[in-house]
Amino acid sequence: MSGKVIVCRCNDVTAEEIEELIDSGVTDIEEIKRLLRVGMGPCQGRTCMPIVISILARKTGRKPEDIPLPRARVPVRPVRAGVLAGGGDE
Repeated sequence: MSGKVIVCRCNDVTAEEIEELIDSGVTDIEEIKRLLRVGMGPCQGRTCMPIVISILARKTGRKPEDIPLPRARVPVRPVRAGVLAGGGDE
């Protein structure tokens, strides 16, 4: 998988971008997430994170099951449930 193949549809991240980052020495899934914003879109990584992990495993020689999923982070300040559900304008 390489080239202009879109891995993260929410943030338009390509396989090529992920591979270039890994080739530059970034092999931590948390850092990849922060730098490329994979897994930070509306799907919250449900679509792209397994693909990112498989690319990382292939490029580093690690097993996919040895690469932990990124940690979920709660909002910094309280947010009303209606806002999270899309019902508020805040």
